[in-house]
Amino acid sequence: MEKYRILCFGDSLTWGFDPEKRNRISEEKRWTGVLQNLLGDTCKVIEEGQNGRTIATEDPAEGEKNGIKYIIPCIESQKPLDLMILMLGSNDLKRKFSYSSMDIAGEMQLFLEKVQAYNHFRMNDQMKILLIAPPVIGENGKDSWLEDCFDFARARKVSAELSGWYQQLADMYHCYFLDAAKVVKTSPADGVHLDPDNQTMLGKAIYEKLLDERISEIIK
Repeated sequence: MEKYRILCFGDSLTWGFDPEKRNRISEEKRWTGVLQNLLGDTCKVIEEGQNGRTIATEDPAEGEKNGIKYIIPCIESQKPLDLMILMLGSNDLKRKFSYSSMDIAGEMQLFLEKVQAYNHFRMNDQMKILLIAPPVIGENGKDSWLEDCFDFARARKVSAELSGWYQQLADMYHCYFLDAAKVVKTSPADGVHLDPDNQTMLGKAIYEKLLDERISEIIK
């Protein structure tokens, strides 16, 4: 039996950035690794997280971070794919972009249009999508090492508004939807990233979502 292939496309929350140690959380505690362990040998979880990745914005200070430019080459290099788990938007909250929640949702709409067009015309609609609204930016990030990157009061407000927009986009583009803010909280160490315990909780929540939606007959 061929393995059910799941592409996890995201930013540092998917890469597994440790907010306290500032390195990478171990594979078994990253949400992608937790999901792989729960799914077992019938599925292949493919990690495609990049620190600093935006949805569709060029970042002149950090370089090649634009997700919409990389997503189709990524899909082509990893297919066949049965499911893409998509969680982006946290980096679009950075101070230098000054985006509203509507702006970020507009980026995500362009992203989903591009992916679903490719999925329809090149993959016969084989790939399902689980869209995840990222966790809300923390209250305690003001004094963290990321304070220069984020206006934390504004970022928290805007990030809290994303789930409503993402839910609408999921309905429009026939995606499954999960609001990460309902299951995890960002670490007080930097207000943005998930500690190992919250990474584990997110992996379990995604697994339960796959079960609830019966996204594949392979997923028991």
